[in-house]
Amino acid sequence: MFGILIGRENLRLFESLDWQLESDRWCNPAVAYPTYYTCPAFHGIENGYLTEVAAITYDAVTAIATPPHETWVRRQLLKAVNTSPQRILDLGCGTGSTTLLLKKMFPTADVVGLDLSPYMLIVAESKAQRAGIEIDWQHGLAEGTGLEPNSFDVVTASFLFHETPPHIAQTILNEGFRLVRPGGQVLILDGSQRKLRRLGWLIHLFREPYSAVYAAGCVDDWAKAAGFEQVKTQALGWIHQLTQGTKPLTDPSVHQL
Repeated sequence: MFGILIGRENLRLFESLDWQLESDRWCNPAVAYPTYYTCPAFHGIENGYLTEVAAITYDAVTAIATPPHETWVRRQLLKAVNTSPQRILDLGCGTGSTTLLLKKMFPTADVVGLDLSPYMLIVAESKAQRAGIEIDWQHGLAEGTGLEPNSFDVVTASFLFHETPPHIAQTILNEGFRLVRPGGQVLILDGSQRKLRRLGWLIHLFREPYSAVYAAGCVDDWAKAAGFEQVKTQALGWIHQLTQGTKPLTDPSVHQL
């Protein structure tokens, strides 16, 4: 049953790897795991995303939770990119599903996929190798990447915010604002906050520790508080939403110095 759930390729990967050795290879020693990430059992899995079981089953779980079709939902984010970006950062990239689509859509762009779980990065790199795609995978915190300011044309996050407390989602958007160039975009794909407020049973079914507080908030407000302009959210599919915003060409904070 486990093999049927994750597919033949992932079963082969699961059984063939020394997961501890591989995760150590990806680990950034400067990263300290926050308690919001280590304490909850995401999707009911002990140790949450810091385990190979979570990483190897993530794609199967996400496919079920992303009607009408996961790839279609993710592609709506790509369609919202309004430039020909040279550098793209995918925050909380997980197993790299959106990251890979971004690289395929913009093959000449430098694409960085950053995630807090080295186990997720193992799966992401395996998928990239099978597809013959080169992506810069990095282990780190979405809310404190350590990357250079104003260095990306587009910053994205897919299905990340419902996995964090609202104050962390706000901090991630603040970091996104710091990282994106003036005139650049932020694109946030996640569950529909309006619909999830009425779907407590679904949140309980997927054992999501932060989805209820995420649903009670407003990504638009968080993006505006971070400094983004032209912020708007559109409904996608059955239970998802896409929020986009633009960094002003002139950073208002400059005039306050």
